[in-house]
Amino acid sequence: MTSVSAIPRPRPRLSRADCVLFGGIGVVLLVNLIGLVFHGVGFNPLVDGWLAVFSNWAAVVLVWLAVNRVRLTRPDILLAAAAVTALAVGDTAYRLLPDNTGAELIPSLADTCYLMFYVFMVGVLAVIAHRGLRAQAWPVLLDSAVGALGAASVLAVLLSPALETGGPFSVTVFLSMAFPVLDLLLIAALAGVAAIPGRVLGRSGLLLTAGLLLFAAADTVYARQAQVESVVIGSALNGVWAIGFALITAWVLASVRRGTLPGHSSISAVADGTAYAATSVAAPMSATAAGLAVLLLASQTHVSVLAVGLAGGTLALAAIPLAFRQRQLHSLSRTDDLTGLPNRRALAVDVAARLRDVDARPSALLVLDLDRFKEVNDSLGHEAGDQLLGRIGARLSDALQAGDLLARLGGDEFAVHLHHADRKRATAMARRLRLVTARPIVIGGLSLEVGLSIGIALAPEHGSDLSGLMRKADMAMYTAKSTRVGQHVYSPGDDSNDEARLRTLHELRIALAENQLVLHYQPKVHLATDTVPGVEALVRWNHPTRGLLYPAAFLDVAENGGLMRTLTRVVLELALDQAVLWQAQGRTVTVAVNLSSRSLADYHLAGVVTSMLTDRGLPGSALMLEVTEEFLLVDRDRAKSILLRLRNAGVLIAVDDFGTGYSSLAYLRDLPIDELKLDQSFVIPMLDDDRASALVASSIHLGHSLGMRIVAEGVETAEVLHQLERFGCDVAQGYQLSRPIPAAELERWLDARTALPAVTRAIR
Repeated sequence: MTSVSAIPRPRPRLSRADCVLFGGIGVVLLVNLIGLVFHGVGFNPLVDGWLAVFSNWAAVVLVWLAVNRVRLTRPDILLAAAAVTALAVGDTAYRLLPDNTGAELIPSLADTCYLMFYVFMVGVLAVIAHRGLRAQAWPVLLDSAVGALGAASVLAVLLSPALETGGPFSVTVFLSMAFPVLDLLLIAALAGVAAIPGRVLGRSGLLLTAGLLLFAAADTVYARQAQVESVVIGSALNGVWAIGFALITAWVLASVRRGTLPGHSSISAVADGTAYAATSVAAPMSATAAGLAVLLLASQTHVSVLAVGLAGGTLALAAIPLAFRQRQLHSLSRTDDLTGLPNRRALAVDVAARLRDVDARPSALLVLDLDRFKEVNDSLGHEAGDQLLGRIGARLSDALQAGDLLARLGGDEFAVHLHHADRKRATAMARRLRLVTARPIVIGGLSLEVGLSIGIALAPEHGSDLSGLMRKADMAMYTAKSTRVGQHVYSPGDDSNDEARLRTLHELRIALAENQLVLHYQPKVHLATDTVPGVEALVRWNHPTRGLLYPAAFLDVAENGGLMRTLTRVVLELALDQAVLWQAQGRTVTVAVNLSSRSLADYHLAGVVTSMLTDRGLPGSALMLEVTEEFLLVDRDRAKSILLRLRNAGVLIAVDDFGTGYSSLAYLRDLPIDELKLDQSFVIPMLDDDRASALVASSIHLGHSLGMRIVAEGVETAEVLHQLERFGCDVAQGYQLSRPIPAAELERWLDARTALPAVTRAIR
């Protein structure tokens, strides 16, 4: 898995001028409300006129500043800004322009602008809904329709005096009744959008809902008053409208500041089926209750025919979304929330049905696991990991053929059932899936490369039931992962391997808890001075029944079983505890510890190492960490950040297996490295292979030119040791000098070495 260090994407922030303006709006609104309470009856030019208009237009300026921040990338914000502007124009005309007398059949400028507000808000909800609807379009539209009918039935009851009056037609009275209806229609549509899986509105949607509810309440009161008397500007209704206007403005600003666009929430933010069900049921349930209340009221008192008809329509229409919702909930129970693929339950049902088909031809089950996916989560965060899983799922789906079934099992595991497939087609498809996922994937501007390990089980050759096939495909997948071959078809030998792996993993957990791990130390000899400046700590497992186990027997199990982080900390503690003992004996020896790439992906590593050194009173130079060249090559920015933190603590850094990577050597210039360890694949054949000898000599020269020490691993003969001395190598390590040995034996080796002449020590 290749990744590049993540740079967090900051949220848009308000400038200082924006904050001052936003605070000013709040102050003006507060003054406006206080003025409405205390200025008495009638129109006050300052409070009801200029102060109210000023607060509206200040909000409009702030909203358009926000629009400028997102420019044309957010049509929903652009439409919302237009809606707020229409409200401000309408309020200005309503408060400052003369009455439009004699125009009973023509809406005034204020009413026209208020109507445009609803047009723009419908556009806002349409844009948001379009991003999130996907296959849920009809259920959401039905939910909105049910909510609208229920709201309209309640309003028909409240406004029944005006609806049943026989007076002359008046545009003013008609619009006064239309506005609360439009408010509740918007609220019903908003409820439908809020029911879309994926939290397309976010918490800021509550601001919009509250603002529209205040508008609806004020417009309803206004409509009832308009039937009997004219409404004077300056009443408490103006305060309610002002608060609603402020809440809608705050919603626009909050939407701009959200980290993700409405309708484009990260895959990790997708609501689960239970949350979706609760949200989607709320709107039609409330509307149905309202319709029932209207019908009950009609049985006790006079209610307009229109209200009864709307209530009946609400109940009739409410039955339709319930049918759709039943299908949706069934679909959700079979769908993985993260990727939209079938889940483990769907796989079990569908594959079991396929296997029971008496006419079924041979098929294959593939279990897929992403290699080192945990490093992405540890390095870039779970949100990036979730996005990566979504993109991988899409690639896998595109690579399959008609009739093949892809499902996500959970975590970073997928499964594929090839309906009609023999061994040849199964292995060919496995290669294809590995190829399509190997292409780099860009997540948040970072290029990630993903590897797949695939296990294959064939039906009926390896079984005819899903559980058996799944178990054997999983064992084959582990074999592919542990042997790094990429894909593997199940064979009977995998059973014993799987049993041994599980037993080893269980016993390793016990070993870590019961301190069964021990360290052996291999000395590193400085060739020029013939001293031992450091040793390399190599882990061994003192198994209670199997004897002393070397790393090859358990490191892969620890890596794949999630125990590597714990194992690394145990090794560090053992090595530093031994360094304390040697320090007390007067031995100045640096202890080197190997770190895996997964251990280096731990953000807390530098802090843990620093704390361990401080607790033991050791200087940073008492510890050297050997890192793989692979980690430095694939994630240079992250490597630099981690290594600089360790360097600041005084810890020494070495590059292990130098020369085996396949990339630029520029990292040697950029990263804080103290030591290069030449891989033994170059050192061992050095005397018989001129090219290997030239590589060793040039690597020594390169390291020295960069101010680094050079350590040669795998020194097994005196001739190789002398050749390294002639090349100017700094330090040698290998069986010619000493095998890895326990600490007590190393101390005796060091003491005996000091008593021997230099020539004798060199040839021992």
